[in-house]
Parts: sequence; structure tokens; C-alpha cells
Amino acid sequence: MFSLRLISTARLIGLIAPGGLELRPRATPARQRLPGARMAAEASAVAAIDAAEKARGKYAALSFAAIAIVVGLPLWWKTTETYRAALPYSEIAELDTLLFQLTVPVSVVFAKGTLPGDLERKLPFRKPQEAEIPLNPKTSVTSRYEVSYRRATSQEEKTLSRASVPEAGEGLLPAQEAAVGSLTIYVIPRSSVLLPQEVPVYISKRRSAVVRAPRGSGDVLAAVDAQVREVARAMSFSLESIAEALSDRVPLGQPGAEWKRPFKSSLGYEVTFSLLNPDPRAHSVHWEIEGAIHRYVDPLLGKLSTLAEFSVDSQILYYAALGVTPRFDAASSSYILSAHSLPHVINPVEARLGSSASSLYPVLNFLLYVPERLHSPLYIQDKDGASVPTNAFHSPRWGGIMVYNVERETANETSLPRRVNVDMTRVMEVFLAQLRLLFGILPGPLPEGAILESPGNEGLSDWELDRLLWARTVENVATVSTTLTSLAQLLGKISNIVIKDDVASQVYHAVAFAQEALAELSQGRLDPAFQASKAAINASERAFFDPSLLHLLYFPDDQKFAIYIPLFLPMAVPILLSLVKIGREMRQSKKAAIKVD
Repeated sequence: MFSLRLISTARLIGLIAPGGLELRPRATPARQRLPGARMAAEASAVAAIDAAEKARGKYAALSFAAIAIVVGLPLWWKTTETYRAALPYSEIAELDTLLFQLTVPVSVVFAKGTLPGDLERKLPFRKPQEAEIPLNPKTSVTSRYEVSYRRATSQEEKTLSRASVPEAGEGLLPAQEAAVGSLTIYVIPRSSVLLPQEVPVYISKRRSAVVRAPRGSGDVLAAVDAQVREVARAMSFSLESIAEALSDRVPLGQPGAEWKRPFKSSLGYEVTFSLLNPDPRAHSVHWEIEGAIHRYVDPLLGKLSTLAEFSVDSQILYYAALGVTPRFDAASSSYILSAHSLPHVINPVEARLGSSASSLYPVLNFLLYVPERLHSPLYIQDKDGASVPTNAFHSPRWGGIMVYNVERETANETSLPRRVNVDMTRVMEVFLAQLRLLFGILPGPLPEGAILESPGNEGLSDWELDRLLWARTVENVATVSTTLTSLAQLLGKISNIVIKDDVASQVYHAVAFAQEALAELSQGRLDPAFQASKAAINASERAFFDPSLLHLLYFPDDQKFAIYIPLFLPMAVPILLSLVKIGREMRQSKKAAIKVD
């Protein structure tokens, strides 16, 4: 360091030797080559550092990409995925095609002397009768009557030899403890006095019927089979009743047939009796509705309790008019409500009822309307212009209205309001008939000349209840099939709806109960089949209307992209650009290696 500083100082002050020569340090060959070697070394060091930096950059980019792909994406996908429990889609698809087999156990009992000796010796034996009813490609019904033939027991022979049907019916009660949906048909000789000679068939209020043996000496058993088939259809189910039950899957072809449809199957119903008094200043109406419900309505609803739950209430509405101005008929000095004006009566009245808005179940409305003094008496006419005997009409799947006219004033009656005591027996006869129509409680096509035993105070025969259960069981299974198919299609189209475990459990239960109902129907066990269909429809409705299945609770796909793109794009762009650069360099290095070779 000291010698170098002296040389530099000498150069600065221009120090010259006496001989005129400049004093310089002696240069050696090694020192002359030192700057070039250093530069090469430094260049190689820099190149090595650059290569290391590039390699580290490549490894860093590849590491970030690998972490993002291997760890980041699966973690993000798992933490943001929609939980969807597994559903039995294949079994739901199988339920979409309904093949009903309705089996009715029928026991045919022959009284002594009904069959010839050779046929009587063959008893007992079985002979099933089967017929298929194809409704559409996805729905068919096979009716199967498991008919068993046997002789009458000694007790039954004694009972069937009596002189009147009511006596025989009471005596046959112990033998009629048959299962729900089964039938017992007694065949008596033509000479029997149990039935009047002009009556070929008698259908009791239980699950039994009495049939007189056919005329002639031909194939007696074939003639009896025809009679049995006809009676069984009347007491169990018919094509019309099953078609009405499957109306959502099989549209009725008859025009206006929708007005004949009964109330749809439900877990419960509300029955409301309303008294409409539009003119309380002129009429003070009194009705013993509580006692009438206890005497007439409760027995019928008690018998229907196996079908659904019922609640009954009543109300009185004052100043509630029909909303339709009746036409005055001068010939009869009365007011007329024509058939075409009846549909316009319901809406104004329904606005005053206010019961269906807060009800969880369908409401059956029964209205007793006392006309105002200005429009009294008021009569209802049918489409042919004839007066309706009951002065009432019913609207399917809504209820019924009866017009109750007040007797004309006498000369002594001048004070207002007049007291009006409603004849509840007459009113309830009309309302009970309308209630049966609203539930579709109608006998099938009866055999010619057949007579029916009165159901008595219950208002419903046992076989009529069975007929209703057949239709409601089929309707419930069809409704479950439609509900589950719609739910499966909905969840298949909208993939971001959460399917919770409890929803999946309800779907599995609905499928299992529907399959059980179909199996029980095919075995002829109506009551277990109906209970299984009720459980199936309850489970399917709970699954379909579960609050967690609302689509608006979850983000659609476009909103998800709007949320995640600002988060992932700033991180993804540098990684992608680095990967592109690495790929470009690798291609260039391969090309250079090929040229060198």
C-alpha cells in the first residue's frame, strides 16, 4: 500500500529523474495479466449467481404452483363444497312407474241347496279373478279378487233360514268380523224367504251381502262368479273411483269431470258450520248447532277418524249477503237463484268466512243462509229451471250452501225482529249428504235390483269406508311418487342446494313406506296399506317442504365467481406467468442443445 501511494504521488507532482527519465515502478508480466483474470472470474461468478437465482426462481414458482394445486385447491374445494346427503334416486325412478295390484279377499258362502250335488262336493276351493286396467304408460291397476268358496256353517245355516234380512244380519254379525277390505257374500237358494222374490241382491251396512242364486240349470258357478264380481266392484273399488284417485297422473277425459272430484287426501280437515243472517233487524235466528253436531256429525266423523283428523267449529255472521241479486218470479211471488249464478255466490261469502287463510288443513264450509226480508222466500233452480228439493247446492272441494226460508208473516206478527228456530234435523240431513259428496263417498255401480241397508246413525257403512280407503291409499301412493320425483328432479338441476341428513332420512322413509303400501295392497291387507301410505305422504311432504331446501338460501354460481375471483386472481396470475416463462425457457434450452449436437 505504501509503494502504491508513492507512485501515485509521483505521478501527480511530475517527479522526474535528473537524467530526464520518468521514475516508474518495474512492471512484471504477472501484474499485467491480473485485471483480465479478475474480470473473467467475476463474470463467471456473476453467471453462476444468475443461474442459481434463475433456478431458485423456477423452483419457487414450481413450489407455489404445486402447493396451490395439491394443497390449496383441494382444501378450498372441501371447505366450500355443498353438503349433499345421498338419496335413493334409482328407487325414486322405480316409483315413478306405478303398477298397482289391488287384491280383495272375497269369501263366498253357499247355503244348503244352492249348488247341485256334484259342485257342492268340490267345496271348499279357491278361484282368483284378475283384470288389468291400463291407464297410461306409467300407471296401471290390476284388480285381483281372491275368491274362496265354502259351505255355510250350521250357525250360518240357522241364521240364513230366518224370515227377514234384519234378523239374519244381526245373527251373522259374529261371523262378519272380517279384516278391513275383505268381503263375505252369502248365496241363498231361489226358494229362500230371506229376501223378497223381486230382490236379487241385498248389501248390508257391514262387509257382507246376500245374493239369490241365479235362474236356470246351466253353469251355476259361472253365473255366481258374475254376480260376485259385480257385487265386489260395488263394495270395494271400481275403475271410476281409482281414476278419480289418480286424477293428477291420469287426467279425466270427461268434460267438466273436475267438478265431481272430492277433496284431496290430507292428514286433517277442518269442518266449519256458518249461519249467515243478512237481516238481523228482521230475523232473530236461533240454531242448536252444538247439539246437532253431537247427534249427527260426530258419529260420522268418528267413523272417518281412521282416514284423518277432524276439527269442528261454528260461527254466526251478521249482515253477510250472498253477493248476487236474485231474480223475482211473479208467477210464484218468490225470488230465484238460477244455476248459472251459483258460482258467483261463493267468492263474496268466502271473503267473510276468513277460516281458510289461517288453516293448516283443507276447510269444509257448510253455510246456512237465511234470506233477508226483502228477498224472501228464495229458491234455487237447477239448469232445467226446476226448483231444487233441498234448496241447497254444493261446490266440490269447498263445501255447501243451504237456503233456509222463513215462513211468511201472519197478520198478527208485526213486531221485529221475528224469532226463527231452525229445524236442525232437516238442515243436517242436507249437510251430511253434502259431506259424503265432498269426500267422494258414493257407491259404485250397483247390481240391478239391489237394495242397500241404511248405515244408521253412523251415516257410513263399513264397506263404504273400505271403498274410501282403497281410493285414498292409491291416491297417497301416487302423491308420494309425484312428490319424490319432483324433489329428485329439483335437486338434480340445482346442485348448490344443501341436502341434510334429516331430509335424506325422510326421503328414504317415504320410499320405504310407499313400497310397503304397494306390497300390502297386493296382499289384500287394506288397513296396513293405508297406514303405510299415510306415513309415506307425511315423510315426503316434510322432505319436500324442508326450509333448508330453499334455493334462495345459497349463492348461485355467478355470485360465487364474483366473490372468489378477486381473492384468487392476484395470486394466480404471477404463478401462471412464471410457469409460462419456465416453459418457454425449457423449450429454448432444448432447441439450443439440439443445435450444439
